[in-house]
Amino acid sequence: MTVPVPRIDLFGSLLHLHPSGRMRVEQPATDTELEREGWLFMVAHAETDDDVHGDHWEIHTEADEFVACLTGGIRVILRPEEAGDDEEVVELGAGAGTIVPRGRWHRLALDAPSDMMAVTLPRGTREERWTGAGA
Repeated sequence: MTVPVPRIDLFGSLLHLHPSGRMRVEQPATDTELEREGWLFMVAHAETDDDVHGDHWEIHTEADEFVACLTGGIRVILRPEEAGDDEEVVELGAGAGTIVPRGRWHRLALDAPSDMMAVTLPRGTREERWTGAGA
């Protein structure tokens, strides 16, 4: 018996890439199960910094994170590793991406309404409120 191949709405789904090689689509997209095994692939549309949790730093302790801007413009802001250093900002226009190193605190900011993509291992992910200007 042939298994039907589904059409996946990337903006309403989260793709779980299991270590066994299986992929599972979860609808609606949710990132609340942060201790699951395997990688998560997500595509999202954001209109404001609130849509990307711009008031929080995030860290992934188990793996790097790939972040890409598909349309619009986003900034990936990396928290200084040493006291007194400046934040590192990676500006991403449409079609550009970056790899946030494992264990590096980061947050996102929008330059325009944007579509973006992210891939990471969610296990060990933590958030911390950003206490910078306007937060």
